[in-house]
Order: sequence, then C-alpha cells, then structure tokens
Amino acid sequence: ETNASRLPALATELVALKPDVIVAGSTPGATAVKQATATIPIVMAAVADPVRSGLVANLARPGANITGVSAMGVDTAVKTLELLSAVVPHSNRFAVLMSDNLIHRSMLNQIQIAAKHVGVNVMSAIATSPEEIDSAFVSIGKEKVKAIIVLSEAVFLFQRSRIVALAAEARLPTIYAAREFSDVGGLMSYGANIRDYFRLAADYVDKILKGAKPGDLPVQQPTKFELVINLKTAKALALTIPQSVLLRADEVIE
Repeated sequence: ETNASRLPALATELVALKPDVIVAGSTPGATAVKQATATIPIVMAAVADPVRSGLVANLARPGANITGVSAMGVDTAVKTLELLSAVVPHSNRFAVLMSDNLIHRSMLNQIQIAAKHVGVNVMSAIATSPEEIDSAFVSIGKEKVKAIIVLSEAVFLFQRSRIVALAAEARLPTIYAAREFSDVGGLMSYGANIRDYFRLAADYVDKILKGAKPGDLPVQQPTKFELVINLKTAKALALTIPQSVLLRADEVIE
C-alpha cells in the first residue's frame, strides 16, 4: 500500500513462513528483509545503489545471503538532466521530485553538479508518501520552475497517473525514470526497463533454488536503457522535441 513503515513487519511475516528465497523489489524492501533474516536467500530487484545502501559489501562478491540487480539510479539521474535540458534549452530552473533518503540525496547532488555546467539551477521537492505528492507540486509551483525530473521511487511508480496529471496541470515538461510514466501520458522517460530487472532476478532465483549461494553471485547491472517520448503530451504542452532527441528515442508514442 506504498507505506514503507509497514515493510519491517511484513518482512518478519515473510521470514516466519520460511520460504526458500525472498525477492525484494525496492531498496526499503530489501533493507527490511535483510534485517529480518541472515539465512534465507534474498534476491534484490531494482535497488538503486546496493553498496551505498549497505545491502552488499561489493557488487562482485556481495557476501552474506543477498544478491540481485542494481538499478544504477545515480548514473541515469544525471542523464535525465541532459535530456530534459535538450528539450527545454532556454530554461534555467528545474525541480527534482524525490524522496528523503540517502540515494535520492546523492542523485540530487550529482544532478546539481551537472546542472552548473549547463547553467541550470535545480531545487528539490520531497514526497515520502502519496499524501505528500500534492504539496510537493505546490512547492514546485511557487518556485516558478520550467521543468521537472522525477527520480526512481516505488511510491512514485504506484502514483504515476496522479504525478503525470499534476505535471500536465502545471504545464511543466517532465522526465521520469521508468517508461510506465510515459505509457500513462508522461512526456519522457529514461531508464532500464523495470520488467528486465525482474527477469534478471528470476534467473538468480533459479540458480539459488538449484544450490547456488547468493553471496557468491555478483550483483548484476542493467546494460540496456530506453528513452521513451510521448508526442501526444509534447503537443499538449506546445513543445517541439528536437530531432536530435527523437533520433535517440527507443520508442515514440504518437
């Protein structure tokens, strides 16, 4: 129900069922499960930075009872700035919609460093729950920003239709971290395909069930990233997507 405070209790419930393996599809979820068991194998999927989050010792040999797939969120966050700057080249103030966690703060820092080189000021708007999303957009509106970057976050993904609607209401060009946002009307998205994370995770589940130790399986990183552009939304915003950006797109929704 997108309430992260429930995760520790839910993780404890899962561990009590004594499953052969647990798949955790987010950083808070993987953290909760790791805290609940040191023996049951855990497979992460779409965890932004498992080393910095303290989930694994290193990517090559994660150790303990956990392995999985890293989402490489910090790297792709800077790329979204580059793409959005190309679409709104004369805008000098962006907002980043983010949660209040270590990984997102690191992403924001890297985006702000990159933004200085292209003459863009970047402010942040924090939402840690569905209830805070509306107030985050109110603060964005007060700052008179020209475009928005939405960071990868489970709460945002579940609330994607609402976030896309708020961005449309504010008439702000917005780029997201997953194609699911573009599918429901978001202007642009750039990142690895979420389904691919779970396909890779399924491979690890198979190996573990056949006897492999999770700590010996290197954490994988996605190798394919997709740019999706929704031209219907661009038209609604009276926005012309540069040909140089269109040519880079893996999919254009018309």
